[in-house]
Amino acid sequence: MKFKNKKILLIIGGGIAAYKALDLIRLLKKHNNEVKSILTKSGREFVTPLSITTLTKNKTFEDVFDKDTDAEIDHISLSRWADIIIVLPTTANFMTKLSLGKAEDLATTVILASNKDILLVPAMNVRMWIHKATQKNVKTLLDYGYLFLGPEKGEMACGEYGEGKMSSPKKIFSYLENYFNKRNLIKKRRIKALVTAGPTREYLDPVRYISNESSGKQGYEIAQALSRLGIKTTLITGPSNLIFKKEIKTKNIVTANEMFEEVKKSLPVEIAVCAAAVSDFKPLKISKNKLRKEDLATNSIRLGKNIDIVEYLGKNNRYRPKLVVGFAAETENLNKNAVAKLREKNCDLIIANDVSKKDSGFNSDYNRVSIFDGSGKIQVIKKNKKSFIANKIAEIILKKLLVNDRSFN
Repeated sequence: MKFKNKKILLIIGGGIAAYKALDLIRLLKKHNNEVKSILTKSGREFVTPLSITTLTKNKTFEDVFDKDTDAEIDHISLSRWADIIIVLPTTANFMTKLSLGKAEDLATTVILASNKDILLVPAMNVRMWIHKATQKNVKTLLDYGYLFLGPEKGEMACGEYGEGKMSSPKKIFSYLENYFNKRNLIKKRRIKALVTAGPTREYLDPVRYISNESSGKQGYEIAQALSRLGIKTTLITGPSNLIFKKEIKTKNIVTANEMFEEVKKSLPVEIAVCAAAVSDFKPLKISKNKLRKEDLATNSIRLGKNIDIVEYLGKNNRYRPKLVVGFAAETENLNKNAVAKLREKNCDLIIANDVSKKDSGFNSDYNRVSIFDGSGKIQVIKKNKKSFIANKIAEIILKKLLVNDRSFN
């Protein structure tokens, strides 16, 4: 289904492929979408404000401080107006500015101030694209949550052949069509998700407790990634030093039992992602007063099992989510243990990571995971920022939900 009545903000960069922006504008306008544009200083060398304004039927913005603009602050009003922002062509220099978080002109200021998805459409010489500095910037921008389309292999304006050619206006339009159709479907079906994150604490007395090294960051990043897709997401988190965004409904808990109760209250949902490192055991007796060293030395601590939240969700006949995703933090036999957990708890996906590695996992900004499903398929995501991994996990979850459940099609 062709998308229409969307608000597209087009930032035109400084590359020979800038002329293709005019064809994209024609396509967007043909399907009754509104287009506004920002023409960068270098972009002005390739296309004119007059040609853009003629096609968009809107003013072409160029300067941060524009005496002809009313009281509105352009970089705020434009970023809030748009349904999506597209940078075309995205040059190597522009990517460097974005990776550094620069706000030196209207284009970079709008992007930094934006609360919308930003699609980068790169175009440059093949050597520039494969350069380590450019690829480092790409990884950084993916980690920040930027979307990428292309570049493609082909003959470039410089005469060389290779990866660096900008995606065609038709492919960009097709990408946008898929992007908005997915979000319309999510909105129409009112897809909801719950995500658990962080550790739990099981107290022995008012000051001592059993817990683990989980920071809650991977679960939090997954909640953000699902929310960005338009999914109404509830985050249920144990004690953490993270600062949570107001856009995500967050419920703070301490113990495993409190987390379980909040999970039950959040049902029904279509998606449940159990990223929390829930304590398997709890003391059977909690002392009202601080235990003395002598008491701890001479008496054993009796432990009982906590309820298994993942298993409860996977085997819940009444309110089972359409997709149950569990996590397996392992120090050995990762594949074997992950597959066993997938079957035992009746999950749709298990995301496993080796927490024995010092450079990723618990208390790290990085992770490396393997994703298992019931068909025996394994997807490996190499070491990367947890935010990048969360975006990939969210994409996999949504794809599996839409494919598996015919009611969404």
